Amino acid sequence: MNITKEEYAEMIKPASKNSRWQTNTLKAFAIGGAICVLGQALTEFYTRLGFDAQKASAWCSVTLIALSVVLTALGLYEKIAKHGGAGTLVPITGFANAVAAPAIEFKTEGFVTGVGTKIFSIAGPVILYGTAAGVIYGVIYALMR
Repeated sequence: MNITKEEYAEMIKPASKNSRWQTNTLKAFAIGGAICVLGQALTEFYTRLGFDAQKASAWCSVTLIALSVVLTALGLYEKIAKHGGAGTLVPITGFANAVAAPAIEFKTEGFVTGVGTKIFSIAGPVILYGTAAGVIYGVIYALMR
């Protein structure tokens, strides 16, 4: 069956949904911004408890990660991400969700063959290529100095 690009475009048009990119962008901005505001509020809270700025920031990250994992385990993070899109993926909470979700999904297969094997199935490439990019940029930076 040989069809042209135009014929193919007409065939898939009824099955394709139009993207509401304006609404999606605003939702991502609002939800991602809310996560960042929560992070800033947590940092301020820990600072008022007497932690210095570095420790307050570390405890903020730990709290956001823990909150993300709990919301993932309860099935709520996915509902938030459905509306927030990239706004929920970019902050540290998105990375925690990417690690926790496969672990929760495959826990019935056991700790070794389930959780141990699948836990980094989503986050693994991010870690790999993020580390590789860091090394490459570090070498370039060192050579340019």
